[in-house]
Amino acid sequence: MPVPQRFAAVMAFLLALFVLRVLGQVVVALRSPRWLPPMREWYSGLLPYPLLLPIQVLFIAVMTRMTLDVARGGTGWATPRPALGAVLMWLSFVYAAGMVVRFVVWLRRPPERRRAWIPIIFHVVLAAFLFAFARWHMLAAG
Repeated sequence: MPVPQRFAAVMAFLLALFVLRVLGQVVVALRSPRWLPPMREWYSGLLPYPLLLPIQVLFIAVMTRMTLDVARGGTGWATPRPALGAVLMWLSFVYAAGMVVRFVVWLRRPPERRRAWIPIIFHVVLAAFLFAFARWHMLAAG
């Protein structure tokens, strides 16, 4: 049986990366420090930022709950369900593959038209988090 703390540690690390990304974007939105990339690198503009930020905070809350449930040995949302794990694993692969395609499209643009590379990286972080949670479901049951 997998050790819950190992999965929780990986998930907590990926969660911490995402939290840093959200905090970095807030700092840039409010202060625009020169030591951080400009807002155009943090934000693709698909959603207005006042709408995006609460969604990111909601993601952080949900991811925190998922991580804590795994750390507790599989309670709540982390009660092992292999079928759910298989679906989430597939979704994590599709999500990550979509970001690879997005990155290739980004690279093919002329440098002066490129923007928002940070979201691509952090969508891969979210896909990795989903993968770890899926793997927990698949391995913890057996």
